[in-house]
Amino acid sequence: MSPKMILECIRRVFASSPSAHLDGIGEALLKDPPNEPVRPMSDQELARAIREFRALPVSGRTIPKLSRRFVEIPRED
Repeated sequence: MSPKMILECIRRVFASSPSAHLDGIGEALLKDPPNEPVRPMSDQELARAIREFRALPVSGRTIPKLSRRFVEIPRED
């Protein structure tokens, strides 16, 4: 998947409106595409990265924003 396609997927999931931040990331990816890693992450490295990510504090804006999105999701019964 190209970096542009990945960014579009992220935009659909997380950005409900246009975002200058995501546009800036997209422009940077088009200018200088990321290099493939020399080797893939090991299971231990991935587990450590996930633990570090989950240990980060949640921003004050995140919870209300996610709450609104869950309310907006139509449910099929």
